Amino acid sequence: MKILERHDENAVCHLHMNAPERLNALSEEMLEALQTQIESLQTDPSVRVVVISGAGKAFCAGHDLKQMTAGRQAEDGGKAYFKDLFDRCTSVMTGLQRLPQPVIAQVHGIATAAGCQLVASCDMAVAAEGTRFGVNGVNIGLFCSTPMVALSRNIPRKQAFEMLVTGQFIDAHRAEALGLVNKVVPAGDLADATQEIAHLVASKLGAAVKIGKQAFYEQAQMGLDDAYAHTGQVMVENMLYRDTEEGIAAFLEKRPPDWSQ
Repeated sequence: MKILERHDENAVCHLHMNAPERLNALSEEMLEALQTQIESLQTDPSVRVVVISGAGKAFCAGHDLKQMTAGRQAEDGGKAYFKDLFDRCTSVMTGLQRLPQPVIAQVHGIATAAGCQLVASCDMAVAAEGTRFGVNGVNIGLFCSTPMVALSRNIPRKQAFEMLVTGQFIDAHRAEALGLVNKVVPAGDLADATQEIAHLVASKLGAAVKIGKQAFYEQAQMGLDDAYAHTGQVMVENMLYRDTEEGIAAFLEKRPPDWSQ
């Protein structure tokens, strides 16, 4: 049984975290498996959308605390181990945003600490009713500093800080209101609702989505003038694509586009 299962269908890659007995914790093995798939997807033109889900009763419960405790047995008290662990987790989270394909989190049960970070690091998220989100490390004396990076870039600052400093959970509808997830659906509809969005995105011109996703994150780090200058150049490049020319012509002629990609 693989800790991370992959299934590709209709240009959608499904990555299914498969460690239900550990609530799909981001163990060393899970992080390695996710990193391997991220590196593979970087150069896979057959995939246009990625969906991440979890087996069992939870999406992801964050880092594997048993492994972290074992790491303390080193002579340095675990300092090198912890740095490597958090560096590898960061590589996975940033790798998801650097993928050319949009990534959708399909969330149920709980998404806590680094699991909540995983949701926030995906480009979109669909949650089942009843899902709970938290960056609750403070409850055990560990402030969720790295999850804070992704969370504070998804929801308003004061609400992010409240979650971080109190360790309290929010429900799916509150997460939707704050902008952490795009949509909340009945649990029985979660897979279908996620698939609907994935297939809609997959139907678009892949080259346009790729250049657009990259520009989306680049401009977010810029000042207003630089952002407009950068995205203007991106649109110029996009306009010169053969398939974009065909898409505009098809729209004007009221016919489906004949895209090469």
